Amino acid sequence: MSSPPAVAKGLDHVVVDRSSISWVGGETGDLVYRGYDIRDLVPGVPYESAVHLILYGDPPSADPSPEVVAALRDRHTPSPEVERVVDALPPDLPPLEALRTILSALGDGSFTYPPTREQGFRLIAQTPVLLARHVRRARRQPPIPPAAELSHAENYLTMVTGRRPAPAHAHALESYLVLLADHGTNASTFALRIAISTQSDLASAATAALATLKGPVHGGAPSKVSDMLDAVGAPERADGWIAERLARKEVLFGFGHRAYKTDDPRGVVLHGIAKKVAEPGRLALAEAVEESALQALRAAKPGARLFTNVEFYSAVVLEAVGLPRELFTPTFAVARTAGWTAHALEQASDNRLIRPEMQYVGPAKGRRWPRPLPGR
Repeated sequence: MSSPPAVAKGLDHVVVDRSSISWVGGETGDLVYRGYDIRDLVPGVPYESAVHLILYGDPPSADPSPEVVAALRDRHTPSPEVERVVDALPPDLPPLEALRTILSALGDGSFTYPPTREQGFRLIAQTPVLLARHVRRARRQPPIPPAAELSHAENYLTMVTGRRPAPAHAHALESYLVLLADHGTNASTFALRIAISTQSDLASAATAALATLKGPVHGGAPSKVSDMLDAVGAPERADGWIAERLARKEVLFGFGHRAYKTDDPRGVVLHGIAKKVAEPGRLALAEAVEESALQALRAAKPGARLFTNVEFYSAVVLEAVGLPRELFTPTFAVARTAGWTAHALEQASDNRLIRPEMQYVGPAKGRRWPRPLPGR
């Protein structure tokens, strides 16, 4: 009798396909979009140009990408039917829960298989518009339509906060959106590719992808980082607070990553951005917590290779630009719609149903039902 196949719990080290979109160098601390090191793109490359690179494979002819700017501008306005769905949501529904319904509502029959780049532009353009509409309705404020003269990042901040952002804040959010636009076969992208592999549509697949962000271990931790910083309160309290938390075997949010066994390059870049836009006291607190946490974690788990991940300084940057905590994870999704679109197109271009095996460890064949069955 042959031995059972090895089980890769969590699909560790299992290569399921090939991709030309992005490469995550977990051992080297790299993130590469279509051959471009993320540290060479951020800060500086507009989100529209990063979308162009991710969707077309090459940089645009100018910055921001004229093609993407026009494509998003032409698709900014949702249909009245989708707006009515958003307006029917309970005002107190958390933005992440609302966004799941919003993405589902976009699937009005116009998204078909195979997905197209044009459908992707609609997803990228309308996700922040509809999300901001729900947020403002919850505050009893009228929606603010996107302005043609503003960038994607500027429009998002304006539609949420009700005011034009300071240039430094717009640039900081734009950098965040570029950094989070794609990240290999992460949980949400894998969920999306599974959905597309069944020949489902992009709106449905994006809804499946968003569902994975509900959990704090994929995209949901930045707000918990902010809560942690509040609980620490002051730099001089960091050592004691962290020691107490670890003694209770509680999680320190913002540290460790499934892929990176060294510095997360996005976290390094975001730390630099935080130095430019964060309130000095908040930055000092974050840096003290980071230093204390890394020392304590490495002492408690020698050889574990724990580093600060993207979510730690994401929290500091998103706070600084004026976004409320309940929008941190939805803003992650706003950024990732670009990568989700690219992966949907790539999956459909050479599709095969994703159907992995599960090793059965239940009772052996041959059991009999304990009672007589009628007609047997």
